[in-house]
Amino acid sequence: MKKFLFIGLTIFMFFFKNTALANYDKVFFDFKIESITGEVINLEKYKNKVILVVNTASYCGFTKQYDELQELWDLYKDNGLIVLGVPSNSFNQEKKNDKNVKEFCEVNFNINFPLTTITNVKGNNAHELFKWAKDNYGKSAVPKWNFHKILINKEGKVENTFASITKPMSKKIIKAIENIL
Repeated sequence: MKKFLFIGLTIFMFFFKNTALANYDKVFFDFKIESITGEVINLEKYKNKVILVVNTASYCGFTKQYDELQELWDLYKDNGLIVLGVPSNSFNQEKKNDKNVKEFCEVNFNINFPLTTITNVKGNNAHELFKWAKDNYGKSAVPKWNFHKILINKEGKVENTFASITKPMSKKIIKAIENIL
């Protein structure tokens, strides 16, 4: 009976990898990504902050979430929250270039939180940051659609992920952020 239980538990652990099994050879702060204006963002500058990474798109049904992302940023930036928007055309719903994305965000949503260049967020061509999140947190870190959210804690590890339908100002996200700020 003990042998059966051990084998069952081993199989369970293998198929349901979670953050407790994460290796974390690197943390979020070890990466760099290009900003929407072309400068390199060394993510080390966000050390000891909480980061909400959101892959965004201009032509998505969830694009109105930009309003709540800006609200979240305004509400918690002085407490150590960084909202990092990652425009992506991985789902074929983004503008053709960074200049147009930046203008769209500023004109329509008054966005002033950091934005990256248009970036792949899934598959073999995904930015290394998104591959890292998947390797260390599992499939729930892989964006299934635009406005997928990855919450990074102050240690630079994935704390939680949130599906596109979860609004940035939802109680679920607010509570998760407040618990780690």
